[in-house]
Amino acid sequence: MSLNTQALTSSRLARRVLSSSLVEAAFTPHGVDRYIEMIDPLWSQDEIRAEVTDVERKTSDSVTLTIRPNSNWQGFKAGQFVKLSVEIDGIRRTRCYSPANSQFRKDGKIELTIKVDPNGLVSPWLLANAKPGMIVQVSAAQGEFFIPLPHPRSILLISGGSGITPVMSMLRTLTERAYIGKVTFLHYSFTENDVIYRKEIEEIERKYEGVRIIRAYTDADNGDLQGYFSKEHLVAADKHYAEAETFLCGPMPLMNAVREVFEAEGLSDRLHLEQFAAPTRTVSTDDAEGRLTFTASGTTVENNGQTILEQAEAAGLNPDYGCRIGICFSCVKKKDCGTTQNVLTGELESDTDVNVKLCISRPVGDVSINEL
Repeated sequence: MSLNTQALTSSRLARRVLSSSLVEAAFTPHGVDRYIEMIDPLWSQDEIRAEVTDVERKTSDSVTLTIRPNSNWQGFKAGQFVKLSVEIDGIRRTRCYSPANSQFRKDGKIELTIKVDPNGLVSPWLLANAKPGMIVQVSAAQGEFFIPLPHPRSILLISGGSGITPVMSMLRTLTERAYIGKVTFLHYSFTENDVIYRKEIEEIERKYEGVRIIRAYTDADNGDLQGYFSKEHLVAADKHYAEAETFLCGPMPLMNAVREVFEAEGLSDRLHLEQFAAPTRTVSTDDAEGRLTFTASGTTVENNGQTILEQAEAAGLNPDYGCRIGICFSCVKKKDCGTTQNVLTGELESDTDVNVKLCISRPVGDVSINEL
């Protein structure tokens, strides 16, 4: 596709014309998107499509995608996440990832660093198959995990593993905008080689006097701290932590350990967190009964008390999902009849013809779900 063709389909006048009801009617039944994407794969009236422009494998178990979104993209706040959709074996798969770049990046591109889950589907596929020129779909930015305005005078960033990505976006955004407050960044990894942005973090530390980096390694002794998070680590990182606004993202053991310390100190209101791991369920599976029917495929299984998503996968079905923790809405499907229960809150939903999140809903008795 030439730059002139792309400019033509992306201009404001072209978008108004191609989005008009007259043009839409002329392209029935497939719609204008189906035809325009043949010459401009990024074109869509309302979807955010993006071209992968660069692929980098910073560590052996991560892949960094730089993507150029179309004009439907409206930007993000550092710390928020997007839903990335790719087609694998003819099926669209969606997962949640946080941009790692500054929210003020001048070229408008988005950087997504994805830690590979060896038991997952999308992340191993991206590690093996992502390449420049590939077209993906992203959602609008979502989430309430971002630094408020006006910025606090003291900020403590804590991350572990792949949780570095939203925190890295915060750090890049703050330094790019010449933030004059104090930033302490405490990051946990197995070893030095597992720190995805190690070289850039070192450069930021040298360049910005107000930024202090604390490296904690759980499997090596050459970091600033060794082992897992504790109150002693917190004090060593920032002895004035009680005065800072703290932003946390990482694996659940780290999240829980930090949360326990802040709750014990009465500082829960100063702790802001993002998480993509399953939170603790409040509902037992001991009282499972009834049958779960997936009406679109005609599949019926005996209810075992697990979430509808887990039971669908066990039955060989492949409903779409993103976060698996009830925050991204990728797995929302219509419940035709029956009662479901939110496994996080215990709340029951007995109305018919309502949408439920498969990843955090379990059947209570006989339930029918339209999984398409």
